[in-house]
Amino acid sequence: MRSKRATVRAGVSLAATLPLLAGALALGIPAAHADDPDARATLKGTKPLWATAQADKGATADGSQVSARVYLAGRDATGLAAYAKAVSDPESASYGKYLSAGQAQARFGATRAQVAAVTAWLKSAGLKVTGTARHYVSVTGDVASAEKAFGTQLHNYTKGSKTYRAPASAASAPADLNGAVLTVTGLDNAPHKASHRDQLPPPDAVFRNSGPFSSYYGSNTASTLPDAYGTKIPYAVEGYTGKQLRAAYGAGTRTGRGVRVAITDAYASPTIAFDAATYAKKHGDAAYRGGQLRQVLPGKYTKTKECGAAGWYGEETLDVEAVHAVAPAADITYVGASSCYDDDLLDSLGKIVDGHLADIVSNSWGDIEANQTPDLAAAYDQVFQLGAVEGIGFYFSSGDNGDEVATTGTKQVDTPANSAWVTAVGGTSLAVGKDDTYLWETGWGTEKATLSADGKSWTDFPGAFTSGAGGGTSRTVSQPFYQKGVVPDGLAEAGGATPMRTVPDIAAIADPNTGFKVGQTQTFPDGSQQYSEYRIGGTSLAAPVIAGVQALAQEARGGKPIGFANPAIYGKYGSRAYHDVTDNPTGSGLAVARVDFVNSFDASEGLTTSVRSLGKDSSLKAVRGYDDVTGVGTPASGYVQSYRR
Repeated sequence: MRSKRATVRAGVSLAATLPLLAGALALGIPAAHADDPDARATLKGTKPLWATAQADKGATADGSQVSARVYLAGRDATGLAAYAKAVSDPESASYGKYLSAGQAQARFGATRAQVAAVTAWLKSAGLKVTGTARHYVSVTGDVASAEKAFGTQLHNYTKGSKTYRAPASAASAPADLNGAVLTVTGLDNAPHKASHRDQLPPPDAVFRNSGPFSSYYGSNTASTLPDAYGTKIPYAVEGYTGKQLRAAYGAGTRTGRGVRVAITDAYASPTIAFDAATYAKKHGDAAYRGGQLRQVLPGKYTKTKECGAAGWYGEETLDVEAVHAVAPAADITYVGASSCYDDDLLDSLGKIVDGHLADIVSNSWGDIEANQTPDLAAAYDQVFQLGAVEGIGFYFSSGDNGDEVATTGTKQVDTPANSAWVTAVGGTSLAVGKDDTYLWETGWGTEKATLSADGKSWTDFPGAFTSGAGGGTSRTVSQPFYQKGVVPDGLAEAGGATPMRTVPDIAAIADPNTGFKVGQTQTFPDGSQQYSEYRIGGTSLAAPVIAGVQALAQEARGGKPIGFANPAIYGKYGSRAYHDVTDNPTGSGLAVARVDFVNSFDASEGLTTSVRSLGKDSSLKAVRGYDDVTGVGTPASGYVQSYRR
């Protein structure tokens, strides 16, 4: 289950197919055992790391029920990864030679024979097949049948304060399936769900920002409040709009015309069309054309209470309005998941790939890496690789809790932003000045101190860390080829001698104190439903902003899809395509003043005044060159044009 924010192989094979035995070898099946009916192929990563001997509470009852998905490896799992790399790498002769969705399925998808063989195996163990999709076979049954099918015992383990079921050893599949099985999920029943990591209020209670505000950075100085860093500071902006963001990130005359952008979240806002149209009209964005905004939704929703379904409405609203603000002519398709659980979010991503619904996909959700299991990582990576061979790029927000120490006690990155096959988007604090002039950015990281009772000082200045862009070094994903020579060894090898994936790759505005204004229908205290606007932030903002910028870049290259963008993004490192963001660009310390309603709606219960210091992201630092807050930097005026053909 995931939260709303919330989850590279070398070598090139251009052959249409490879022998199925190659897939078997990739799964660790000895060739000598390929004809042995009793031989098993280990499905690596299916035993979660938390299922330790110390946490083992004994066998799960045989009659307990299991619901699982058996993901299919397809015809050529090794070739898929190789081709995804080749078509994404500007240094490759195969760069940009994408396949259609049909061609990708025919070349890399599972065959009917493979599906039939997997189905027969599962049924023979006593499991009931409840569904067959392009990427998986779903089953239910009791523990005894699951243990027979997957060659492992299921035990109960303590995880934190709770107890969950998990395999006592890695699951396996019959070797005579010749590598048809990629992995299995559902054998452990710990929550795998997503959440959004942003400052969104719940839509069932209206949220408003109190003034005073700045209309652009520094336009309104808090002259009656105490100094910070030796000077008077400005009030926080009321909320940047598309015109200001387009100027900051070098949109020029590009609008994203002819480009398709998809957005994934859970559930769907019932007022999105009205809210998006109202917002565009109020802020000078182009009106939506007929069919420009559409939704692809599941037949039914599940786990609505557990996932806080209403809380995802604001996430969709932010994503849609931010993409349209930056790329007002791009077509937007919202693909909603039936819940916030991984399997359902994977279904949404799969719909985009299977139907090639878009070339650019923005995803503002995720979870901490410690909650990701290798089996789920494999299922996600397969979808991302299939997208790459079709010319589809996935963009994931990097998280809103900095290094995660304050929230989890452990320094870690978020997932799926940690995947080597997605573009992880970090966050900044953005200063746009008079006449939409780009002034500077810092890495997004906030420390907060409140006004003293006598109004003459800030208590405990600069205060405590509240939020910041996620980033750091993965413990599970090896360093991809495109990060070599760019990411400093001190970051890539932060966890040991082996270079690992470092997050993020690129960044954009995220700080809610220098945030974006959105408009959403919310519930007011009198029970009425009304359209209202408020300032918002988080890397949930950064991801759709970058998706919008990528739509402009794709237009600039004649509409040719950029696809998986990381090799190209890193290939421009150190050029004028980027703002090289640092934490203290002025050299004197930066902060803004905020006045907030105590009840988040009006002044009837009082106001609170605080100072928010910028560029203070936990242990993460934005420095010259690549860093683990902003990656290679943020798009500058030359970024979009650098993609011109």
